Amino acid sequence: MSRIVLVTGGGNGLGKAVAARFRAGGDTVIITGRNAGQLASTAAEIAARPITCDATDPQQVTRMAEELGTDLDVVVNMAGGNTDFTHPGGPRADLRQVMMAWRANLDANLLSAVLTTTAVLGKLRAGGSIINVGSIGAEYASTSYGAAKAALAAWTAGLSAEIGPKGLTANVIAPGYIAGTGFFHGTLTEQRRAALIDATHNKRAGQPSDIAETAHFLASGGARHITGQTLNVNGGAHTTR
Repeated sequence: MSRIVLVTGGGNGLGKAVAARFRAGGDTVIITGRNAGQLASTAAEIAARPITCDATDPQQVTRMAEELGTDLDVVVNMAGGNTDFTHPGGPRADLRQVMMAWRANLDANLLSAVLTTTAVLGKLRAGGSIINVGSIGAEYASTSYGAAKAALAAWTAGLSAEIGPKGLTANVIAPGYIAGTGFFHGTLTEQRRAALIDATHNKRAGQPSDIAETAHFLASGGARHITGQTLNVNGGAHTTR
């Protein structure tokens, strides 16, 4: 049976890869994002339905949820990214700049998922899945980005306990370095790239397809007993026991 899948931040990068994977499996896919032009282009390319929406804006998220319809099976919260690249708040910044930088990352990476999930939770049918996208940075980064992703993982674990009795799962995918995305906004040096790859056990960069396949699996029938977890997809750059 074809499922109804919502992918926030689905206009490009990892979100586009995830949305395309679900479409390839025959699912109906709705993608959201702030850039209407990019969203429309991606929707036409992969045969998805676009809804322009800033996932950090409660009014826009409410409107998006109303446009979805009554039923939903999978939510993938891909919207986010490290806003430190555009809202710097380093050690030399004044306290107001630091506050704004931290709020920007919390909005983009935590509240976007909380708002979207809260708005659509009542639409999810039994057997449905919520998949949030964290980061390897949640394990060690002393930044607002790392803190926001760590909070996302903690919230997801609690969410899993709340929705489990309804037949729903909630998990986090935590990528390491993924090539072919705009995550670093052009700041990634070749030296840094080589170091990120060298930190892996399999000595390769992650690919968008690695994340897309993991998301597709977590929403599958074979993953119904996996919930409340963070799945690290980083080639061994960070290991857990």
